[in-house]
Amino acid sequence: MADGRELLYFSDAEAADREGDAGGPGGYSGGSGGAASAVAPPEDPRDLPARPDASELRYDPLTGEWVSFAAHRQARTHLPPADECPLCPSRDGQPTEVPAADYDVVVFENRFPSFGPLQVDLAPEPRLGAVSPAHGRCEVIAFGAGHADSFGDLGPVRARTVVEAWAQRTAELSAMPGVEQVFAFENRGADIGVTLHHPHGQIYAYPYVPARTLTHLGRAAEHRERTGRNLMDDVLEFELGAGERIVERGEHWTVLVPFAARMPIEAHVVPNRHVGSLDELSAAERVELAAVYLRLLRTVDALYATPTPYIAAWFQAPTRHPDRAEARLHLQLTSPRRAENKLKYLAGSEAAMGAFIGDVTPESTAERLRQAAARIGGRA
Repeated sequence: MADGRELLYFSDAEAADREGDAGGPGGYSGGSGGAASAVAPPEDPRDLPARPDASELRYDPLTGEWVSFAAHRQARTHLPPADECPLCPSRDGQPTEVPAADYDVVVFENRFPSFGPLQVDLAPEPRLGAVSPAHGRCEVIAFGAGHADSFGDLGPVRARTVVEAWAQRTAELSAMPGVEQVFAFENRGADIGVTLHHPHGQIYAYPYVPARTLTHLGRAAEHRERTGRNLMDDVLEFELGAGERIVERGEHWTVLVPFAARMPIEAHVVPNRHVGSLDELSAAERVELAAVYLRLLRTVDALYATPTPYIAAWFQAPTRHPDRAEARLHLQLTSPRRAENKLKYLAGSEAAMGAFIGDVTPESTAERLRQAAARIGGRA
């Protein structure tokens, strides 16, 4: 890009070829993730300012958490009109973050990153008063050129392209100096706090293992010591045995509402075999994931007459933690929507103490999701 950031194109054609499907028309297909092309990628004609310095990490000794201070993010684009969207393809007189006239899926370094662009193989030291550059990397992944689309509107080939992009970026970012965990996620809807309506997600490469992951790993290690078994294996077995919170069971993936769901709408997508990260998935698992994830998003949107805001978060194994083998890849999709015109807000007990109080039982949520899937013809 004009300021030196990396931009990668991923092609539907390659995703379709993997399934023996000729596919349909797509956008520019060059770049490291797309089909082979002898055409040079479009140049970025903009005159952009220099990239910001790395943000600052500060350690909270009371919680064991790191906080990134990225003051330059105050200047990021906030809910622009559609004709000024920075994720739409470029056109005459309106250059955007994507210099191509069309594209399928594109990934690029965030112009306003919380981590990076500095990359060093040096873990921040967790101690009182510790300050460290927030090295790492933040990327944006745009799911398509259509401004008014959502992920649930995508076809199976495009969804597979996104899965391939997630997997490729997970592998590449995990190999970068100082990266401890890769986190892919999507925020959808103004009620979640999105700043751009164009369908997109983000990928963070953290320079430390986040506190939530450390909690998961600690619980898994305790479970292993006590039972000799993997915790997520037993969680999946427990849910399958109960049955009432299962939304869909496929050959490779299971969709369920967890026993202790915190949010009014919460669904987890779990691989049926133990796998740590997206790049470790087999071709068959990636094909089924694209279909299962599309059905889940369409099912969630079928619950109400208007689109439901959500956060979709991929929990992956950290890159080099000693308990990495205990971590199982899974998606957690959550929404604060507890009724047609009501949201659950994280107030006193939840926000301050982390002590959640549920408004909706997980069993009723699972039943509503199964009914919604049946209405739209989804398999459940």
